[in-house]
Amino acid sequence: MRRTEDMDLARRALRGRDLVVFSNDWDGDPLSKVHIMRILSRDNRVLWVNSIGNRAPKANAHDIQRIWKKLSSFTEGIREVEPNLFVLAPLAIPFYGSEVVRGANRELLRLQVKNAMRKLRFHRPISWSFLPASAPVSGTLGEEFVVYHCVDEFSAFSDTNGRHIAELEERLLRRANLVITSAERLRENKAKVNPNTVLVRHGVDFQHFVKACDASTPIPEDIANLPKPIIGFFGLMADWVDQEAMIATAKAHPEGSVVVIGKVAPDCDVSKMKEVPNIHFLGRKPYSSLPGYSRAFDVALMPFTVNELTLNANPLKVREYLAAGLPVVSTDIPEVRKVGLCKIATSTEDFVRKVDECLAEGPGPDRTRAERIFHESWDARVEEIRSFVGEAMIKAGRGL
Repeated sequence: MRRTEDMDLARRALRGRDLVVFSNDWDGDPLSKVHIMRILSRDNRVLWVNSIGNRAPKANAHDIQRIWKKLSSFTEGIREVEPNLFVLAPLAIPFYGSEVVRGANRELLRLQVKNAMRKLRFHRPISWSFLPASAPVSGTLGEEFVVYHCVDEFSAFSDTNGRHIAELEERLLRRANLVITSAERLRENKAKVNPNTVLVRHGVDFQHFVKACDASTPIPEDIANLPKPIIGFFGLMADWVDQEAMIATAKAHPEGSVVVIGKVAPDCDVSKMKEVPNIHFLGRKPYSSLPGYSRAFDVALMPFTVNELTLNANPLKVREYLAAGLPVVSTDIPEVRKVGLCKIATSTEDFVRKVDECLAEGPGPDRTRAERIFHESWDARVEEIRSFVGEAMIKAGRGL
C-alpha cells in the first residue's frame, strides 16, 4: 500500500508548482526544452529565464545582433508568452573574465530572477536548469528542489571554453537533487558525479509532423518544383554536421536535389557544399511549415560527424523525420541506433548506399512508417519526468 501511495504522490509532484527554468532563448527553435515546459505549464507556472550563455560573445555581426536583441528583450520585463508561461530576458554577461566580473554578474542575475519570482508571487519554487551556465545561481533562489536537465555534452562544443563549462557543470551536478539526461552515455557520465541521475529520452510532436503524410498538407513553393528525388535535412548547419556525406549524396544523384532547411552557424564554412549545383540552402523556416517541407522529402538525412559531442547527443530531428513517415539515413550515433528505425551508415560510401536503399524501398512520407514512433510522444516523456521528480522529492524528504 505504501508503494502505491508513494507513486500517487510522485505523479502529483509536478502539478500546481512554480518552476524557474534556465534554458535557451524562448523565441528560438522549439527544442526539447520548449516541448517539455509547454506540457508542464498546463498545470504549473513556469518562469523561463532566457539563455545566460555557455560561451563568451565574439565581436562579429551574429553576436552583436544577439546582444542587441537581448537588450531589447530586457526592456520588455516579464512576458506571459502562453498561459502560465512567463519569459524573463535577463541582462547578464556570460560567466567569463575575472572573478570580480563573475561575482558581480552572478549577483545581478540572481537579483533579476528573484525580483521576477517576487512579482509572480512564486512559492516553494523548483529550479530547472538546462544549461551549466546557471550553476552560480541555481540553488541560491530559495528553491525547494533543484533539477539539472542535461541534453548535451556542453563542454564538447567547439565554440566554448570547455574546461570552464565542465567546472560549472560539476558544480551544478553536485548541487542538483535530480539529474535528468537525454542519452545513455550522458547518464553514465553524469552519474559518476551525482548518483541521482536518470535517463528520459526525447519525445516527438507526433500530431504535428505526421501531417506530412496527409495529401492535403501544402508543399511550400521553394521546394515544390525542385528536381526529384529530394533528399533533405532540417536543423542547424554547424561544425558537427558531416558535409562530406551530404556532398557525396548530392553527387551520386545529380538528377535530384539535396535540400538544407535551417540556419548556418556563423563559424560553419559551407562553401564546398555551395559549389555543388544540386545542393539547395533554403534557410530557416517556421516550425509550422516543417510538415509541408517533410512531405516533399523522399529521404531524410541525419549526417552527424562522430565525436564526443555527437556520441552524447540524442538528435530530436530523427524522431521528427520518423513521425513525418520518412525513411532516414544516419551516421552511427548511439542514440539513433537505439531508436531502431533508421538506416545506419558507417562511412561516406555507406551513407550513399543507404540513401539508395531508401529510394529503392519506398521513398517519401508513409503513414505506416510514422505510426512506429507514435508511442514516443512528449506527453509520455513528461509523465516519466513527473514520476522521477516525485520519487526524488520523496527520497529527499521534500513535501509534495
